[in-house]
Amino acid sequence: MRTNYSLQELLTLQPDPLEPRAGEVERYVEALQVLAETDPDLARSQTWNQIRRAGMRAGRRRAEAHDSLNYIFRLGTVPESMLDGRFDGVAITPTTFASADPALRALASLWMPWLGKRFDAETQTGDNVMLPSARLPSKLFWPSYRFRRLSDGCYAAFRFRTYSGAGALDQERRVLKIDYDWDENPSLLIRNILDELVQVVPDVYLGKALLRSGPRSSGWRLVGYFALHSAALSPLLTPAPPHA
Repeated sequence: MRTNYSLQELLTLQPDPLEPRAGEVERYVEALQVLAETDPDLARSQTWNQIRRAGMRAGRRRAEAHDSLNYIFRLGTVPESMLDGRFDGVAITPTTFASADPALRALASLWMPWLGKRFDAETQTGDNVMLPSARLPSKLFWPSYRFRRLSDGCYAAFRFRTYSGAGALDQERRVLKIDYDWDENPSLLIRNILDELVQVVPDVYLGKALLRSGPRSSGWRLVGYFALHSAALSPLLTPAPPHA
């Protein structure tokens, strides 16, 4: 891998925001990983934009967007230390079926109750941060499950364990596993979810959401991508332009 890039080279490598090739996105993010050594803020913001833009393209360029996200994921590494504290999150795109994804994206654009995750490095556990509006629909699916109120008015739900290991779908890659198979979680759907996370550049993470293919199966299906960043970076990581 190169050890440095000039600003002109980076501008040359920057993929078309509307119709890039997946390989162009991959090469640009590789260059941003090098840039992170000398200009971490620019590397973070540009990496975040590439992840968000890929998700925005998924509606009209599904195959390319999914390939771009997979290439970015495979450039990532397992975090050197366990994550700790709150991380803001964005659901990038579903990857279920070509017929179902548009409806899921439309729903997410109208209502996305998931705000991110909290991690406890000491216990290697964590939970999800949810809007208060998530409580009502949760009662329909999991009547006995209780959300936990946080000091900022949001709620915590669906605890998980974290550990590193080989990816379920990317077995040659080491990832951070976010495992929901815990007795306190609802058995319907939640305990069959496994998230896998990699660090793309420092403080910016891309995740794959996997769903167990059957209640007693060891197989997993990719159902979506999500991204996390340190909550402290929220003022820096502004949304990607909507035209992307």
